[in-house]
Amino acid sequence: MQVADTKKLLSGNEAVAQGAYEAGCLVGVGYPGTPSTETMESFAKYDGVYAEWAPNEKVAMEVAGGASMAGARCLVACKHVGVNVMADPLYTLAYTGVNGGLVLLAADDPGMFSSQNEQDTRFHALGARIPLLEPSNPAEARDFAKLAFDLSEEFDIPVIVRSTVRMSHTKTMVEIGERVEHDLKPYTKDPSKWVMMPAFAKKRRKVADQRVRDLMDWGSKSDIVRAEYRDKKIGIICAGVVYEHVREAMPDASVLKLGITYPLPKAAIASFADEVEELYVVEEASNYLSSQVAALGFTLNQTPNAIPPDDEISPEIIRHAFGADKPDFETFDGALPPRPPSLCAGCPHRLVFSELNRMGAIVTGDIGCYTLGALAPLSALDSCVCMGASLSMAHGVELARKFGSGVDEKFAKKPVVGVIGDSTFAHSGITSLLGTVYNHGDGILCILDNRTTAMTGQQGNPVNGITLQHRPSHELDIVKLCEAMDVEDVQRVDSQDLKAVREAFKHAREFDGLSVIVFCSPCQLLIRKKESPYVVSEDCRKCRSCINIGCPAMGADEEGRALINPTQCIGCGQCAQICPFDCIKSTAEG
Repeated sequence: MQVADTKKLLSGNEAVAQGAYEAGCLVGVGYPGTPSTETMESFAKYDGVYAEWAPNEKVAMEVAGGASMAGARCLVACKHVGVNVMADPLYTLAYTGVNGGLVLLAADDPGMFSSQNEQDTRFHALGARIPLLEPSNPAEARDFAKLAFDLSEEFDIPVIVRSTVRMSHTKTMVEIGERVEHDLKPYTKDPSKWVMMPAFAKKRRKVADQRVRDLMDWGSKSDIVRAEYRDKKIGIICAGVVYEHVREAMPDASVLKLGITYPLPKAAIASFADEVEELYVVEEASNYLSSQVAALGFTLNQTPNAIPPDDEISPEIIRHAFGADKPDFETFDGALPPRPPSLCAGCPHRLVFSELNRMGAIVTGDIGCYTLGALAPLSALDSCVCMGASLSMAHGVELARKFGSGVDEKFAKKPVVGVIGDSTFAHSGITSLLGTVYNHGDGILCILDNRTTAMTGQQGNPVNGITLQHRPSHELDIVKLCEAMDVEDVQRVDSQDLKAVREAFKHAREFDGLSVIVFCSPCQLLIRKKESPYVVSEDCRKCRSCINIGCPAMGADEEGRALINPTQCIGCGQCAQICPFDCIKSTAEG
């Protein structure tokens, strides 16, 4: 039990978890994805709650939908692209409504610090007609999360709490309250509410539309929509963490702070617009807010200098937009040394990508730390689109080559290889593989089983069988699953054994049909094991074979001879295996 009337330093993600806990949320479900991951990890630590990682976001929302129908308050957490995955159940739950309160924490990523796109979840709220709240700091995140559960049950609708990377990971002092327990709300069998066949869905659509009108009135009267009047020459409408930037950049301007951005509180905007001479909207990486305010009939002024349509914005950018001064970052001289991302020393994926590069393969990649295999010197990946796409896109490349005309001879001879991680395979790769098998596809599919969900912080997944709250579980045997799906050629290979990796690829290329290789070796950050470091002998011939595997422990001296940094080397031996002249030895060998 949390102690009342105390304060704690929390990030936005942690504050949402705290608010959900205080609101009596019973069930938490999510899929790890930066910048949302810590929300469910934090929620799982509270007493008296149940939390789990789902295989993917669609499953997470469906689990929460069932728990809500049964009367429990539920929290779902994911990053913005995860909302795409759960859109199918989410959009229909907007029709059915809820029983127990259902809240979705959706963490957007302006600036794409760890994402493949810069989408705005508010467009999902608009499309689904689901209310969306936008806290501007962690203290509000806790308050808005609590409010969202009450709002969900009052209006019979899931509620989205939208965060962005800046708020998700910023820490401030947050007021901590006690948990208010909620018994399960009584369940009543009601097919007209929960069975969305067309006859029932038509009626629920009208209910959904009425909710929007009711929520628009609610927002205009709510204290989470706040007009702050100062100099009335300039009036700025904003929401979320952008509000904090606006206040810092334009301290004298009047501001309409929107705590709810779908549906927009039209009456509150009208009242604010009547009080100011010039009306502006400030937002980042999106035109959602400006387009929706304009759609309500309000005329917006344009800032003297345009706000960039992409990336995060800052107080400097806002000041520059209003003609106050020039952003400081434009004068940055770039003196900092570059620090390109790379696979960790000893990463079990490195030899696989090194071989794919050597083979000259067409490699369709996937979401995960192995996406770094696209970067020099490995330069192995040809594509990375979304979770699970690697296996389907590999099948698509094969189809184009098989049935297309005028295929370039060199292109036709290249092996096509799809590469996916174990967690991503469980997320959405299984159905992709099933589609390839079902349609008698060819090619090579690699499943990189490093025993964890590495990129988001070593979370459990169905393949390693580790649950969020460490409950008893089962490990998914990928090889057995592939065999059960009638994959005719399946190999399990130690990805740290270069000879075995090469032989596996040779066998797969010679096999007539679909070949799946499951590369197994744990993530080095998971086992944190450091062996005796390796050293390069004076016989080094400067061939750079060891350097070209891209290990951060490898380098070269002024004359081009290979060097190994002993503080970074973990003793995996990958460089020794790749050296064609046996010039690299472990210090353990004397």
